[in-house]
Amino acid sequence: MNPNPEFDSLVPAQSFDRRSFLVTSLGAGFALAVQPVMAQTAIRTDDTGLLAGEVKVPVKDGEMVAYRAVPKGASKPPVVLVVSEIFGAHEYIRDVCRRLAKLGYCAIAPELFARLGDPRQFSSIAELQAKIINKTPDAQVMSDLDAAAAWAATQGADTNRLAITGFCWGGRIAWLYCAHNPQVKAGVAWYGRLVGEVNEFTPRHPIDVADKLLAPVLGLYGGLDTGIPLETIEAMEKALKSGSAAARKSEIHIYDNAPHAFHADYRPSFRREEAEDGWKRMQAWFAKISA
Repeated sequence: MNPNPEFDSLVPAQSFDRRSFLVTSLGAGFALAVQPVMAQTAIRTDDTGLLAGEVKVPVKDGEMVAYRAVPKGASKPPVVLVVSEIFGAHEYIRDVCRRLAKLGYCAIAPELFARLGDPRQFSSIAELQAKIINKTPDAQVMSDLDAAAAWAATQGADTNRLAITGFCWGGRIAWLYCAHNPQVKAGVAWYGRLVGEVNEFTPRHPIDVADKLLAPVLGLYGGLDTGIPLETIEAMEKALKSGSAAARKSEIHIYDNAPHAFHADYRPSFRREEAEDGWKRMQAWFAKISA
């Protein structure tokens, strides 16, 4: 990987103790904070024809657990990095990886919170935010995603055809990563926040790097999302129009009647029509790298 030095200059250098990885296995099921799961709508994708399961990805300070799904026997499949919501690489994210693998991709979802604890074991979203999410540095996340892509290359995947998608917290990260790694070819951000508090962990937000995008991003947003005001989306669209070539190729689609997390089929926020349309749009967006 050859990260963008201009982006990296915006974030502080990070170093981490090798003993600080508190999560070494993904476990099973959904995060406690989202219980009870909407079983009647939750999608379950089987792993028939796939090589799917936990892997260990070498990172600067040790090994990071991740979930990988790829078609069995695939020759140099394109890579999609899958970035979770605040709940980590739980069953929903693993299922998304299997769905992408069924489409021919090598999909990898790193457990990006592994150093601070297991997000699946928190029953309180507020506690999860305070103890893990708000203390996870963007710089570390960028480095971990670089490591996941590099690992995929060692497994025979084609990182010359690299994409990223993320949901909620991961949607914000997808925007940032497309301003970080010049090797990434496309990104899809599902309802990721565009603005926010600036601090040592999150020194920049998507709107701050819109003009520096290295790959075009498709943003998928809900018009009824109370956490992402429409005016911030409009500001992002304006910034993209005056940005880099990749920024100008980026698009944002708003589903007027959809709330936040409309793709999360295991939650009451799920909206099947919008989720299916967004998935089709994502496939078309990624088609440019999978040819």
